[in-house]
Amino acid sequence: MSKAYTDHLGRPIVAVTGMGVITSLGQGLEDNWAALSGGVSGIHKITRFPTEGLSTRISGTVDFIEISAENAVERSYAMARETTLEALAQAGLSGDFNGPLFLAAPPIEPEWSARFELADRAPASERPGDAYNRFLAAMRQKADPAFHEAVLFGSISERLADRFGTRGLPVTLSTACASGATAIQLGVEAIRQGRTDRALTVATDGSVSAEALIRFSLLSALSTQNDPPEKASKPFTKDRDGFVIAEGAATLVLESLEAAIARGARVYGILKGCGEKADLFHRTRSSPDGGPAIATIRAALADAGIDETGIGYINAHGTSTPENDKMEYLSMSAVFGERLPSIPVSSNKSMIGHTLTAAGAVEAVFSIQTMLTGTLPPTINYQNPDPAIVLDVVPNAKRSQQVTAVLSNSFGFGGQNASLVMTAEPA
Repeated sequence: MSKAYTDHLGRPIVAVTGMGVITSLGQGLEDNWAALSGGVSGIHKITRFPTEGLSTRISGTVDFIEISAENAVERSYAMARETTLEALAQAGLSGDFNGPLFLAAPPIEPEWSARFELADRAPASERPGDAYNRFLAAMRQKADPAFHEAVLFGSISERLADRFGTRGLPVTLSTACASGATAIQLGVEAIRQGRTDRALTVATDGSVSAEALIRFSLLSALSTQNDPPEKASKPFTKDRDGFVIAEGAATLVLESLEAAIARGARVYGILKGCGEKADLFHRTRSSPDGGPAIATIRAALADAGIDETGIGYINAHGTSTPENDKMEYLSMSAVFGERLPSIPVSSNKSMIGHTLTAAGAVEAVFSIQTMLTGTLPPTINYQNPDPAIVLDVVPNAKRSQQVTAVLSNSFGFGGQNASLVMTAEPA
């Protein structure tokens, strides 16, 4: 392989040749980027289910995609299908994809409404704790394909594999808020190892439900500033009080640079480096000293073969939770030192909320779009800066600035940390 197509470690350079995205801002890269760079918020009052009595009544739900059944699996699949169609069209690929599929998808369990419906059908039992056997008996008596599909963790990837003709066993992963970035990393590694010339990396999450809101509220993780909804997500401010839960999906078509050039594909960006570290501190909280996050950023930079001076923009994890924003700032400070205040650092989550499993991939797409357009998206709702967090957050309005290397951070619950370094197409 020519040196023009290999990186500093002699591995194939990995190019992005197609992208697709859906968030609460809309469907498709064009509409999403126009809204995001324009400082528009997609956060709104929840209408999908009753919210009376809930402390959080807002979200970035995606309610405009037509689905055949109202459950998280069907919603997540529909968004993944649509973003993949967009990414493949942009990549100029048709027919069987003929490469592996790496999917980030939310954890699966029946929603309350489905459980109650099944319980109503289940035969009575005198035995305590016999609900599981009663449910099985009800399913044997009358099959429910929609419910069955909704409780199969691997069903989304299998359907995508069938629809788009991917090769080999599709991989479904769930590494909390780092999932989207992890799926991209698996695709990068498959190409670098010579196992394939192309990989389909997809991340999707349509799991917002009353139960999800209650669980995150019990962790004191969600914003309760319900009115107005679009002002609730305010990363790096003094009055931030939690993240806004949201939905979305993104697909990236990855190819070796050599294969992409050989078929005449347009290269939108390069996946230059990936870093991943685990955190043993707590089941949900990140280590307050930022140690694992620091190691993750440094690992991504080392994998990319660049040092901290090479990064021109940071797409922050930026959840708007008091603890996580502080930890991320401390982590970036440890890596970038005195240079950090001069590096633009913005949070897409101020506008689209936290798309959970999909976040790392959605933000990777926006990071590449930042380089392509020479436009830095803003961090909106930045009215009351936290004096303990000294950052250039591109406050409230977009900025024209050309950058050629972006760091995107994804620091998830349970100590799942991943960072990506993306660069512009090489000359």
